[in-house]
Amino acid sequence: MTTTHILKTAEGDLAYDVHGPLPGESAHLPLFMIGQPMEAGGFQALAERFSDRTVITYDPRGLGRSVRKDGRADHTPETQAEDVHAIIEAVGGPVDMFASSGGAVTSLALVTAYPNDVRTLVAHEPPLLPLLPDAEAALRARAEVREAYESKGWGAGMAAFIAMTSWRGEYTDGYFAQPAPDPAAFGLPAEDDGSRDDPLLSDRSWAVSGYRPHFAALAAAPTRVLIAVGEESAGTVTARTSEVAAELVGQKPTIFPSHHGGFTDGEYGAGRPDAFARRLREVLDDA
Repeated sequence: MTTTHILKTAEGDLAYDVHGPLPGESAHLPLFMIGQPMEAGGFQALAERFSDRTVITYDPRGLGRSVRKDGRADHTPETQAEDVHAIIEAVGGPVDMFASSGGAVTSLALVTAYPNDVRTLVAHEPPLLPLLPDAEAALRARAEVREAYESKGWGAGMAAFIAMTSWRGEYTDGYFAQPAPDPAAFGLPAEDDGSRDDPLLSDRSWAVSGYRPHFAALAAAPTRVLIAVGEESAGTVTARTSEVAAELVGQKPTIFPSHHGGFTDGEYGAGRPDAFARRLREVLDDA
């Protein structure tokens, strides 16, 4: 069973879903799954594989069903962490958490600010560009995605984003010497619909990929923090940022099946959700 709730705060109306047994009816802590800019629907396949425990998913502020009232358009980890904390309080936390991509960045900000909210955090492939040895080049590659989007629209921007995130290794002169990728090669539209508000391709989420975690605060928190990476992601930018982040929290990356979207299926991606869920269970049960 899934129930949908709206948590009204001064700065936004936050939509979140409670799947499975109600909090307190399971022997396990609730499992909160978060992403950014991905909305709750992207976790459907993974949530279905945890029907024995309460699973919480949500739409980040200003995305999907969550309406923002703060007059802003940018997305920052600290703001999103405040929202996630409010939902955890509403469901009577603490929780275990699986956080992916930009959501993994939010989760690190959450544990920094509210260290008692989360017992075990699995932060899956956080795109923390400033941690890279080639950070300057990575930020240049990010800027080129925005430039493609601003000049030619969504298809061109998404093609540039795919090229950036699928590149293996550091961003060398060879990367920047490539011709602009053709949207048609990825099955993307070439026509420009005129919109420029995509949180992934504009600069609205640059505070997410530009975030620097507070590693001393993470080390001091009672939360068990694990940095995870997909086995098929080796060499990509989010695998590389995860490896550095894991080293800075004094561990090796926790390896998961598949790739950056390995927990998805259907319209949200082509991962391996069965294997991914089994691995996540193993990691949570080791707590």
